[in-house]
This record gives sequence, C-alpha cells and structure tokens, in this order.
Amino acid sequence: MGRIALVTGGTRGIGHAICIGLKAAGYTVVANYAGNDTAAQAFKNETGIPVYKWDVSDLSACEAGIKQVVAEIGPIEILVNNAGITRDGMMHKMSFENWSAVMRTNLDSMFTMTKPVLEPMRAANFGRIINISSINAQKGQMGQTNYSAAKAGVIGFTKALAQENAFKGVTVNCICPGYINTDMVAAMPEDVLKKIVAQIPVGRLGHPDEIAELVCYLASDKSGFMTGSVLTINGGQYFANG
Repeated sequence: MGRIALVTGGTRGIGHAICIGLKAAGYTVVANYAGNDTAAQAFKNETGIPVYKWDVSDLSACEAGIKQVVAEIGPIEILVNNAGITRDGMMHKMSFENWSAVMRTNLDSMFTMTKPVLEPMRAANFGRIINISSINAQKGQMGQTNYSAAKAGVIGFTKALAQENAFKGVTVNCICPGYINTDMVAAMPEDVLKKIVAQIPVGRLGHPDEIAELVCYLASDKSGFMTGSVLTINGGQYFANG
C-alpha cells in the first residue's frame, strides 16, 4: 500500500483529476466532499477511491472525519487542500454571508484540515501538505474580492507553515492554477470564456491532469527540498514573483 493521501473537494473538477493522478502514481487515495452525494457515488464507482463527506470549514467535522479516515484507512501522510467555492459579486453589492462563506471554505479550511494531521506528520518526520490557490490570488479579479482575498491568504499560510515544519520533514507548497477546463469553467457564458482564452498566451484552458501531475511531484519523496513554494501554472496568463 502506498502512502495515504487525502484530497479535499476530491470528487469533482481539479480534485477529481488529482485523486486519479495520485492513485495512478501508487498512492492510497481518499477523497473528501461536501454535499453532492450523487457525484461522490459516481466518482467512487468510477475510481474505486473511498469518499468521506464533511464540511471543511467546520473544525469539529474535520477532526471527526480525519479520525474516521485514520481508523479505516491509516495515517494521512499527504494532504491536498483543494476544496473551494465561489460566491462572486461586486464588493459594493456583496453580502457578508457571501464574503464569510468563501472565507470559511477557502481559507479557514487551511486550519481546520491541516491542524488535525500536522502533529502525526511531525512525529513521523514526513508529511506533504499541498494547497491549491488560484491565479486570482496573485493578480486579483473583479467581482471576486472574497475569493481573491481568501486564496491570497492560502499563499501566506503556505509560506509561514513551511518555515515552521521544514526541519520535521513536512513540506508545504502551493499551486496557483489559471483557468482550467472543469465543469465550473465550462459553465461560464461562451462570450466570457472566449475573452478569457484570448488572454492566455498558450491559447487554451489548462487540463485538470496538468495540475494533478504537479501535485504528484510535490507529494513524492523526490520533492523533499522544495517547501514554501508558490507554483504558477496558468499558460502564461500572469507572471508572479512568488
């Protein structure tokens, strides 16, 4: 049995590809999901990967869910913090509810999911924490003050946590995908999508498995000297300094 990897938001979109990629690379994969039971069951049937349902913004739910995974599967050695939501809107019209929902799921989850697995990783002198941020954390995006702020927080979280745990063999890295060909992106109005693609120098959307390949490297033993890194994968749409 390969090292155990837990992927949040793992049954759809980028998370789905990450789970498949990690399994193909020999890891024992577990997928967390929040609410879509039909999609989760379809994913389980398709991949054979076990699925566990809990809200990543709820500390008690995360602690209970992770405890169950550890009891049934084994200790979590790789954590991919992928779960995220959007509640887009211009700031002057945004409700605090929509601000807070995005902050809880996209940023609070860094704490609620990472804290329960961190001490066991430190005790084992091995761990891989891989956080999925966004191009819009780096450049900002009109109509996404909540999302951009939360995902920018993920970058700061990554850099600080990496410094705290490097000497214990636990690496912490961050991936900032650009626009990836998922159901969420495909649901955009066609004219909006065309404008986005026109801004991408490689001339296309990214593929979910391209993100998955990067995750697989960061999860591997070979990535032990890389920590605190912010990796941009966006087809040249935006060049960041870190």
